[in-house]
Parts: sequence; structure tokens; C-alpha cells
Amino acid sequence: MKIKAYAKINLMLDILGRLPNGYHNLWMIMQSVSLYDTVEVEKTDSGKITLSCSEEGIPLDEKNIAHKAARAFFEYTGTENCGIHIHIEKNIPSQAGLAGGSADGAAVIKALNMIFSANLSDRQMCRIGKKVGADVPFCIMGGTCLAQNIGDVLSPLEDIPECFFVLAKPKMGVSTKEAFESVDNANYIKRPDREKMLLAAANGDFDEMFKLSANVFEQVIEVPERVEIKKVMRQSGAKLSLMSGSGPTVYGVFENKNDAENCAEKLNEFIKDVFIATPAKQGLEIIE
Repeated sequence: MKIKAYAKINLMLDILGRLPNGYHNLWMIMQSVSLYDTVEVEKTDSGKITLSCSEEGIPLDEKNIAHKAARAFFEYTGTENCGIHIHIEKNIPSQAGLAGGSADGAAVIKALNMIFSANLSDRQMCRIGKKVGADVPFCIMGGTCLAQNIGDVLSPLEDIPECFFVLAKPKMGVSTKEAFESVDNANYIKRPDREKMLLAAANGDFDEMFKLSANVFEQVIEVPERVEIKKVMRQSGAKLSLMSGSGPTVYGVFENKNDAENCAEKLNEFIKDVFIATPAKQGLEIIE
């Protein structure tokens, strides 16, 4: 089975504190975008979970979220693992705040559910995903959602209108663990207006959403190119420019394709990884 696994961005990200289990209590509005990895899963007779990937440097053992997702599926369902091979064709950059690894894990759960005829509901697949990574449940559901708790409590919102995202990923990677530690150690964090944001999202007032969008990680994570990226995006007509997740990727929202293409061209002068994407209404799409 072959599946498109879509990336995500955060239209809002706030951290409310720590939960008793040590994880952070999050409040996020998340959006799937059309940039995707292709994940192919097939049965083998090896009795093992094996992995391959188009990108060098990606772990191909139990450290990979896709591998963890497969193990979690077999444990949850009690299905015997006769052997599977997972191949990941990477397009979503790693350590970018775009949930590339989580999207791959979500695709594996979806594929195994169908290959082994487990008949799991989306909710059950999300339970498996939660054991693997905080963003995996959203990557299973996709679209536009309010995500709470560790990111696993999902409430669907109105689809955002057709628009164009320019995603610019600087060379640096950001450790999610270190990013959360930076928030924990910060003396002061300015809080975004979550109530107004949710009201705008519920009413489909997207102009208001883009005005209110915020990411608290921007206050503690230093991305050298971020100021220049945002400047180019604003000058190119972006309605919003914001860092996604714990970064370092910065995205801009554009109403028309020409502005997005012009922005991407300018960004390519000093940023290697620049992508143009559109909103996706789902997190996963079966190819074959």
C-alpha cells in the first residue's frame, strides 16, 4: 500500500504548562498542507519490521517513528507480524516543525490497518498514534483542527479557503526537547488570544485568524534567517508569516499563486529548502 503523508503547519501554538505525566499541555490550531512524503508498506516473510528511505541520515531502526508506529500497531491489535517493509520517499524536511516523521508514522498505521484488515476506526488509530508521537493523531485526521492536551485531543474546524503557503526551511534543525526546555526556562511568555482565535476559526473568519495567529516558540527559539524570511514574505504580499511548530521553518500565506511564486524565488536566493503548498483537507491519502 502506498500513501501520501501530508505535512502540517501551526496557525496558532500556545503552551499552557506541564501535565502530571511530564508532557506539555498544548493549545494549537493545526493545518495540513499539500507537501507530502510517500510511504509504501508491503508484507514480507522476514518476520521483522524493515525500513528504507530516500534520504540519507534518517534512522532505519526502532528510533524511526514509522518503525515505532508499526510496532505499536501490532501490539495494539495483537496481529502477528509475518514481516513488513516500509519505504519512505522524503519530501518533508526533517527537524523542520512540519511533522514529517509523525506523518510517516500515521501513514504506516493507516496502511497496516488496511493490509491486515484490522478494521480500526480513526479514533482507534489515533490511540495507537498517541503512543508513538504527539503529532501522529493529527496527521491521521488532518485538515484544520484545534489540538489540545499533548496534541491528541482534536476538534475539527472549518476548512480554510484556497490559498498558497510558502514554506522556507533554514539549514539549522531544532530539537523539540530543547525548544520546550527554552519555554520552561523563559522568564516571561506573551500569550496569544486563544479565545478570539477559536471564535474566528469557528465562524470561518479567516482574515481575523491570520491577524491573531501566533507561535510562542518564536519568543525563545533563535532562527538567524527568520527576520529576513519574514521581511521577504511581507514585501511579497503575505497575509501572515509565522514559524511552524518548534521551527525553524517559517511559512507565509498568500492569496494568489503569482505572489507565492515571486516570494519563493526571492527566498531561494538565500534559503535552499523552499516549497509552495496549498491547504490539504486530510492528513493521509491512499495512492494505491
